[in-house]
Amino acid sequence: MPDDAGARRQNGTGLGILLALVCAAVLLTALPDDDREGGDVCPARTLTSWAPEERITDEFARYGDDASRVDDWTGGDGTHSVRLPDGRLLWLFSDTYLGQVYAPPNPVGESFAWRDASTPLVRNSAVVMSESGRLETTLPAPVFPDPAPQQWRWPVAARVEPRFPGASEEVVRVLLWTRTAGQDPWIYGVPTATEVATLSLPDLRLEGITTVLDQSSVADPSRRVLFGTTTVDAGEWTYVFGGDDGQAASRPVSKAYVARVPRGGLAEPGAWEYWDGERWAVRTAPKPVLGDGQRTGVGSAFSVVRDEGTYVLFTMAAGAAGLTTVTSYWACSPTGPWHGPTRSFSPRLPQGEVAAYNPQVHVELSDDDRLVLSYDVNWLDATGASAQANLSRNVSLYRPRFVTLRLGSAP
Repeated sequence: MPDDAGARRQNGTGLGILLALVCAAVLLTALPDDDREGGDVCPARTLTSWAPEERITDEFARYGDDASRVDDWTGGDGTHSVRLPDGRLLWLFSDTYLGQVYAPPNPVGESFAWRDASTPLVRNSAVVMSESGRLETTLPAPVFPDPAPQQWRWPVAARVEPRFPGASEEVVRVLLWTRTAGQDPWIYGVPTATEVATLSLPDLRLEGITTVLDQSSVADPSRRVLFGTTTVDAGEWTYVFGGDDGQAASRPVSKAYVARVPRGGLAEPGAWEYWDGERWAVRTAPKPVLGDGQRTGVGSAFSVVRDEGTYVLFTMAAGAAGLTTVTSYWACSPTGPWHGPTRSFSPRLPQGEVAAYNPQVHVELSDDDRLVLSYDVNWLDATGASAQANLSRNVSLYRPRFVTLRLGSAP
């Protein structure tokens, strides 16, 4: 469940970026000489409009409420997707409810579909959507087994790439975040490692998992960096973005980091290069590219796309707005400098003590005119004691929602 909801409940990821953020009033229209990629200055890009994407949201509601099976997905978060070569879309989730869903009214008389509050979670799941856009089946869950007692794996970004550089056979690579059970403020797990899983095609069978970056030796958990919240292809490189968990300790806003891998090399740890603040290096401590730890920064899960040569980053806003508001930054290079935050928007939320988190762009559903972005919803609970009960009495809460965005030139 890679994002910001965990400190508010016992299952899931961190939800709040808790300091107020002063938004930039003026966007830079002229960039310094080092703010370039490919020798050109990129255009500033910002959000121009947004609208709910009801069709995809309703499809997840239909599938989740289907009571014909008890081993399929009924709710989850950490929403990521990847298009498969045969046209299917693979959806990956972190903490997930399976089990039975019952028609309303729920046990307290409300008109919500519901599940038994004792229904257990699995730590990850995968759901297959047909090329036509209909959700069809849930893979046996969990797809990615726990690496050790009191540890679990959350899937994040995924992509199809050659089994090895130059090969004609393709596989699915899934980036994983390994976490270890911890105490407050790490009630949603201590960040431990970044891994890459390989799934075969077309049967989506797990072949193996490789550790890319082990962070267990970093003494301060708030400074451990996990990569894979989002990936972007540019030229011969795949850029892999990540973040720390600064919001869970004394630093309330996470920082963004970036690594790069030759395209097709995600499962090769020695091929990863990390930005150290000045250059790319294979064995180095990564340095942040965005976030001052107080006023600017990201949630622990965010999304980056490339639009007209400009990198655009979507994240929950800082401060109390981070419970309801998605904002963005832009840059001409993955390493920055990043400008913003720019225009924000507040997507629809269901009634109750809930919050939005984990904004993710799904390029597989987007086109030249629009971006499709999902956000997850969770119950706000400082202790976690009532979260599961509230998510079970109304199963529609703990599911992704979708919006369409349009970008344009910044003023």
